[in-house]
Amino acid sequence: MLTGIKLRANPTSYQKLVLSQWMGCARSIWNAKVDEEKYYRTFARKYYPTGTYAPIDQKTSQFKSKELTPWLSRCPSQIIRNSAVNWYQTYQKFMKGVCGRPKRKPKTDRGSIYLTREVFSFERCGDGNLRLFIGTKTNNIGYLSFKAHGKFESPNSLYVRKERGQYYVSFCYEDGNSEEELPSNAEHLEFLQGSTKKYLEEHTIGVDRGVAIPVHAGSITFDFCENQKSNMTKADRYIKRLQRKLSRQKKGSSRRNKTKHRIATHHAKKANIRNDFAHKTSRSLIESKAKVIVFEALRTSSMTRKPKAKQDEQGRYVSNKAKQKAGLNKSILNVGWHIIEIYTKYKAYQAGKAVFKIPAPHTSQECAECDHTHPDNRKSQELFVCGNCGNTDNADNNASKVIKKRAINLILDTGTVLSGDGVLITQADSGRGGNRKTSRVKSSTSGVQRSVKKERLVA
Repeated sequence: MLTGIKLRANPTSYQKLVLSQWMGCARSIWNAKVDEEKYYRTFARKYYPTGTYAPIDQKTSQFKSKELTPWLSRCPSQIIRNSAVNWYQTYQKFMKGVCGRPKRKPKTDRGSIYLTREVFSFERCGDGNLRLFIGTKTNNIGYLSFKAHGKFESPNSLYVRKERGQYYVSFCYEDGNSEEELPSNAEHLEFLQGSTKKYLEEHTIGVDRGVAIPVHAGSITFDFCENQKSNMTKADRYIKRLQRKLSRQKKGSSRRNKTKHRIATHHAKKANIRNDFAHKTSRSLIESKAKVIVFEALRTSSMTRKPKAKQDEQGRYVSNKAKQKAGLNKSILNVGWHIIEIYTKYKAYQAGKAVFKIPAPHTSQECAECDHTHPDNRKSQELFVCGNCGNTDNADNNASKVIKKRAINLILDTGTVLSGDGVLITQADSGRGGNRKTSRVKSSTSGVQRSVKKERLVA
């Protein structure tokens, strides 16, 4: 099984200079391939007949020139080749619809180089410590110092990244564990559909994510500790003050660059706190007795959009409460809902547990006891009082029970299928963003019938 690891590197001043130069060369090749493809595409669309497309390749020799680009000759050719290969693979993904078209990379304080086995090697010293040699025999930076916080196997390739003046080494390696024995979510669903409701009640847990309480799983709540909240609040104050200072400084000056670096450092502190909270929360969920973990299918990008402008009957703009919405968006993104879900998924897969998602509408307004759904059921942020049966509970706890109840009902339904993003849906709803095999089969069958009719008419 492939496992990823990220190690902190401590290069010398000379190594930092060379690594920055190599990152600049890799960025130049990437941008050159982007510009070349754009030129060929525009030329072909304007002068070539319809159906003729621009040539796409991984060649880089045309960019090397002793007069125009002498710095490329001082960079290992493998790094230049790898940059072009990465661009080519990204473009192939774009053609398949997986991602967008490759774009130019701006010059910032961030950068990376992709190294294959010809340009690096791990060597073990006499004292048992590992050393990382980067470069070729004739063009290298020597041994790069790094902090190994765990055991790992030698990889086939790695990345050296620079962020905020700090350097990292990241790669994937085979940990020796086999994935053949680990079931997929579809296999989990097939097995659970043959189980009893009592079994699902005992081994299923619903996870409700919110702003006031980030994660509520059953009777257990997960929230940032007081020290983490204090550090995040302190970082926000520093960022606010430094942003004001940044607006008064001259663009391109050294002091402005230093201020930007300080702002990035405080943002990184907040990101580290969110990352730490997501790891600890996901680990606690996996180590619980539950074998099935259920999330809501939240669309965070849609929930955090800016509100549209509002106009009255005379065409004058009125308040759309953009400031309040901006504060809510910041609170939602500050919790890290998506990171918690992603971390729980891969850890559950390694532990042999299932992670499903259910449609999210009205989970906070539905009563877990009588299924009565109404906006007035949620009296406040914390209190839930059913208007039908009078059930009173914590709002997040009630939502967690509703998520669990919906998931169990969907699993026991023989017509339930998994959508492409892991959401439990019935076959009646599979045509709306889920499994569309039925509609495709119908369209292909109708096409065959039409062709047969044409042949009969011709005959």
